[in-house]
Amino acid sequence: MRVTGGSGGSPLDSPWWRGAAALAAGALPALTFPAPGLWWLAYTALVPWLLLIRSAPTGRRAALDGWLGGTGFLLAVHHWLMPSLHVFILLLAGLLGLLWAPWGLLVRRLLSGRPGTGSVAAALVLVPSGWLLVELVRSWEYLGGPWGLLGAGQWQVPPALRLASLGGVWLVSLVLVAVNTALAVLVAAPGARRAGLAGVLACAAVAGTAWLAAPLPERSGQARIGLVQPGIVNGVGSVDRRFDREAELTRRLAGRRVDLVVWGESSVGRDLRDRPDLERRLAALSREVGAGILVNVDARRSDRPGIYKSSVLVGPDGVTGERYDKMRLVPFGEYVPARSLLGWATSVGRAATEDRRRGTAPVVTETPAPARGSGERLRIGPLVCFESAFPDMSRHLVHEGAEMVIAQSATSSFQDSWAPQQHASLAALRAAETWRPFVHATLTGVSAVHGPRGEQIGVRLGTDSSTASVYEVPLARGTSPYVRFGDWAVYGAVLALALFCLREVIRRPSRRRTSRTPPSPPARTAHASPGRPRR
Repeated sequence: MRVTGGSGGSPLDSPWWRGAAALAAGALPALTFPAPGLWWLAYTALVPWLLLIRSAPTGRRAALDGWLGGTGFLLAVHHWLMPSLHVFILLLAGLLGLLWAPWGLLVRRLLSGRPGTGSVAAALVLVPSGWLLVELVRSWEYLGGPWGLLGAGQWQVPPALRLASLGGVWLVSLVLVAVNTALAVLVAAPGARRAGLAGVLACAAVAGTAWLAAPLPERSGQARIGLVQPGIVNGVGSVDRRFDREAELTRRLAGRRVDLVVWGESSVGRDLRDRPDLERRLAALSREVGAGILVNVDARRSDRPGIYKSSVLVGPDGVTGERYDKMRLVPFGEYVPARSLLGWATSVGRAATEDRRRGTAPVVTETPAPARGSGERLRIGPLVCFESAFPDMSRHLVHEGAEMVIAQSATSSFQDSWAPQQHASLAALRAAETWRPFVHATLTGVSAVHGPRGEQIGVRLGTDSSTASVYEVPLARGTSPYVRFGDWAVYGAVLALALFCLREVIRRPSRRRTSRTPPSPPARTAHASPGRPRR
């Protein structure tokens, strides 16, 4: 290892120091998510990483800086999984971090040296597009899902939520990376500062135009939703004691004119087909409160093999409507991918000892009685826990007619980490994207409700709460641009990258021919002889 010193060297000349810097620079954007919630940092958080990659002496080093930075980002965003996965998380972060290696090559290709106006203009489009492609690939449910997308840190910023209504969280990420790219140019490329400044102003214009001119949902009434959060219940008989606590809290909602009561994930630990006594108790609670109760059953099914997590709506006469079985499961938490190869993960952490079974289709169901605020039955689309991170699932439910999306969650295994707050923040984005209120109900907190514009409704129920609370939730009609046009920002990014790659392939042969052409001999210069006039 060569360690430089004195006035002529830089610590980054050492590959070890440079690797450490890449890990730290990649981890920095994690501070924009809850719990730190430094949302404003997202507009500059990528600049150190971009500058580091830009200064890489070779393409191989740029790819390595991208890989190490991506590994640092994933470790920081998912650090709360360490108690469950232990050293296995290092392997996962290292493998997924490879997705940023091509992004590192792209950044160096466009921004290294003294980039001209054309290179900067291309970078303002292609660097964000490359980042978005990384987010898209790692959002595949079998690679961990879309947790920690850069744009998700802006869940409490109204202009960002308006952007989300146009192009989803993808558009928010795209604009954020473009701002960071423009600032990196301003810092490190004096000859292209006008182009960098133009990039910053263009991003500000996009956000400002969205804030002032984007369409808004039309109010169509309201619904009173009761959330039941029992809090931590551990020990022998915890499943039955938790049910009793939820029933006790639900009775407190009697006489409060609620339209629907929502319990969290795994709120019922027995299949209601096997336990008709539990179904009768829930039906009696529904009659007492005067509203349907959406529970979540986490149990082995009697009608088919395996354990399912299912959203079940219970009315005054028992189970009503179609049950929804969770479709997208948490890797290692609810199943082990390629268990024959990776089953050893159960011996080093809290990975699932038995794989849960998947549902096959989304469900939109109606409440047993009309909502008092609208006079019609409320059409709800249930999701379970991890599924609230997927923009396409909420968008599909709204396409199917859901007037409200409800996610039932449980993060009690990570009660003292950043996970509960990060998970609850996703409700704001899903609401803004779809123009439909989003209810995030948990067993142990954080529970939250957001209106059709992504605005927070009422008070969040923290991880120290064991209570039942009622929320006046505004309903809305209309179709948001994101629901109507889908992931157009992603498609645009993929198209831009494809055109760039095609251009590079076409130009490569010409560059090779140019490099192989021998230099022309110097031109002869006629010199006049001494004493003879030159003609």
